[in-house]
Amino acid sequence: MRAHLLKRHWVTLAAGLVLLAACADPDDGGASGDSSAGDPKSIAFFGFAKANSFSVATFEGVKEQAAKAGGKAEFFDSNFDAQAQIRQLQDAITSKRFGVFVLQANDGTAVVPAVRDAVRKGITVVVQFTPVGTRYDTAEPQVPGVISLVDVPTLNGERLGHLGRDACKQVKAKPCKVAYFEGLKTLPLDNARTKAVVDTLKTVPDVDVVAQIEGGYTRDTGRKAMQDLLQAHSDVNVVIGSSQALFGAEDAAKGKKIQYVGNGASRQAVKAVTEGRWYGIPYLPVKTAGAKAAELGLAKADGKTVAASTDMSSLAPNGGELTKDLIASSGITGEYDE
Repeated sequence: MRAHLLKRHWVTLAAGLVLLAACADPDDGGASGDSSAGDPKSIAFFGFAKANSFSVATFEGVKEQAAKAGGKAEFFDSNFDAQAQIRQLQDAITSKRFGVFVLQANDGTAVVPAVRDAVRKGITVVVQFTPVGTRYDTAEPQVPGVISLVDVPTLNGERLGHLGRDACKQVKAKPCKVAYFEGLKTLPLDNARTKAVVDTLKTVPDVDVVAQIEGGYTRDTGRKAMQDLLQAHSDVNVVIGSSQALFGAEDAAKGKKIQYVGNGASRQAVKAVTEGRWYGIPYLPVKTAGAKAAELGLAKADGKTVAASTDMSSLAPNGGELTKDLIASSGITGEYDE
């Protein structure tokens, strides 16, 4: 009778342990026992869009690094559609083909559940360029278990502000009148960057931020923003914005002596600085960063210990704040075309 009761006790205890394991916190960052990860040398790259030269250059770095490790990489094109990207993530998890995800999130908040699911299934996830989560002021992972290799939006904004401050030193006007072309006002990431730019410039004596205009990320939107700016502030001294928008701004402001600070590191943006048309840019080596993301992801999938977070600016000289002299001395030419 005692043996029978003891047997029942151990059966009940075992069942309780199984139930406890099943009820464990799903967000603890650990993989489940039933791993759904695929080939640890196979990388799924979730880029912004195949039509985006920045994403294509990043993927080239991912693909080359994967090949060096004897693996392969595949580009999932969401064409800037956040919901399409979420479906792609879910499908890739279900397929059990990939051991590593490298993710450029279109919407860093919306993808969080899918990213958590991937981590639970044992897939190594590298968050690349845009943060995944609700914070835009840190490079630290916001989903337990992921690797973070991002350009921190608020720090990027501070770098733009620093370059704008220094560009003002090149003009005689007091105060120096600065306009900031925001990316898209609907994006929380852009709003965080905008605040960082403006807050940085507000601390500088004899600098006046006279306008904040949505400049977007195309030549056409930048041209329109510049036309609107010049109607209200024809004496603007410094304009800061995305490199794509600034090419359009130049078109609209021919003949005017304006210092430009571009947010982008294409070959064309680097050339604009070396030719003296622009004062400076926050530079990011895009292809190099793609290779680094693949390197980190493949190493972790292989069981190695890697850094949980890396600020992309650390991959560039002077934290990425580059002007003509620094570009010349470093030999930088850019790693992608607009």
